Amino acid sequence: MRVLLIEEDDRAAAGLRVALHRLGMVVDRISGGERQLLGRLIGVDLVLLDLGPRDVASADVCRAIRDVSDVPIIMLSARGQVSDRITGLYLGADDYLVKPYDLRELVARMKAVSRRRRWQAPSAQAGAEVIDLDGVLVDLARGEVLGDDGPVALTPKELRLLAVLVNAAGSVCSRTQLMLQVWGRQLPRASRSLDVHVATLRTKLGRPNLVRTVRGVGYCLAYQASRRLEK
Repeated sequence: MRVLLIEEDDRAAAGLRVALHRLGMVVDRISGGERQLLGRLIGVDLVLLDLGPRDVASADVCRAIRDVSDVPIIMLSARGQVSDRITGLYLGADDYLVKPYDLRELVARMKAVSRRRRWQAPSAQAGAEVIDLDGVLVDLARGEVLGDDGPVALTPKELRLLAVLVNAAGSVCSRTQLMLQVWGRQLPRASRSLDVHVATLRTKLGRPNLVRTVRGVGYCLAYQASRRLEK
């Protein structure tokens, strides 16, 4: 497992890094800040985000990660109030661990979060099945999409959203269902993240009418998906 540790305290970071290395994990550490963050997420399996004394800055870092990646995040904090934990989960964390913690519990939570993320990922289709959506070819097993102008680059959330809609086979997916399956949690009522992702998906696929809005309920595919095995 490759872990990105975001920790301002050099001493704490060194101790945790050594402990995780002994367990066979590769640990890359940064001290925080959005500018140095985004380029370090490539290939990372899990992020350990220490809230530290600058909770506001750490919250911004969590949001920045969630804007571009679905990588699992575990927050580490000395603040253990229920409200603090809830805030952390709303910011996009997958788990929240209060200091001081036992290393064995941290490792167990890291493995549990990774398992949940793998379970939530789009399920591979039997063989090399390709789905045809009004001329857009989708291979969920490989995470590849081919549009009119060639390969379409989708973010992990966009691909997961497309997978949920495809697997619904034309049935309407409620907003709550989509949030739980794509984000792993229900987003705040005022959040427009789902609508923005749907709009971006329509644009990237070059099919504005592919995903139909069911007012007051959610979304569904407007076209019947046909499936075929790629030879």
